[in-house]
Amino acid sequence: MTQTRMLIEDRICFYGAGSMAEAVARGLIARAVIAPTQITFLNRSDSGRLEDLKQRYGTAATNDPSEKLDALRSSPIVILAMKPKDAAEALNQLGALIGPRTLVVSMIAGLSIATMRKLLGREDQPIVRTMPNTSSTIGLGVTGLSYSEGLSDEHRRTARLLFEAVGTIVETDEDKIDPLTGISGSGPAYVYYLMEALIEAAELGGLTREQAREMTVQTVLGAAQMVRQTGEEPAELRRKVTSPNGATQAAIAKLDESDFRGAVIRAAQRCSERSAEMGRELEDKLGN
Repeated sequence: MTQTRMLIEDRICFYGAGSMAEAVARGLIARAVIAPTQITFLNRSDSGRLEDLKQRYGTAATNDPSEKLDALRSSPIVILAMKPKDAAEALNQLGALIGPRTLVVSMIAGLSIATMRKLLGREDQPIVRTMPNTSSTIGLGVTGLSYSEGLSDEHRRTARLLFEAVGTIVETDEDKIDPLTGISGSGPAYVYYLMEALIEAAELGGLTREQAREMTVQTVLGAAQMVRQTGEEPAELRRKVTSPNGATQAAIAKLDESDFRGAVIRAAQRCSERSAEMGRELEDKLGN
């Protein structure tokens, strides 16, 4: 049976038209969550980028000043996807345009709900603060969601639909956003770093670059799928492939010599700390 009603029927305005905004819009359209004609992209000056989005997805897109104002006024959902340096000016302007029940969804790293409300000039504006990761661009992301106090059930449902379109979601208190950043936000980089090392090791062993890359990609993909599909803990799966006095055991011992586990934990913790520091620096610049 053909679906006649979209899951989201309100207009959505992406205030910013970068890769993460495109990823979310692409997921929403591909999963028939919203009609393309209900989406508008805005940016400051890159007309070529906007035209590309219009042609690719069938959405609206504009950087005309009057059209931008109209889009922001008429959209019940506004997704903040601009660069952090542009946030203060954008939010100060936005506060005079949106209504008290407009849902503001922020993808701006480090910007707290309290600061956004202050810049908007509205102490009770419904806001969802998010932390997506780059895997959202292929629909396999993880997005942390934190809600402003008193957010309605309908707004929570909308936020879930937006980001379930590009992967899985984790709903958490706002003070957990920085720890979440240390794992899912920056986690892909740790995996890529491991993959770089595995590829180099394979090449040192005499394999071609293409062979090394393909083996590494499939190994990482297969390991992740084993965890997901079997439901077993990573530690248990590791034990199953680590025979006593075998080759894998020798490799694990070498990793333990370098405190591999501790290094990864410290890296994630430092990432979380730096995320919090950057948030404070951003809010200081914005005059909080």
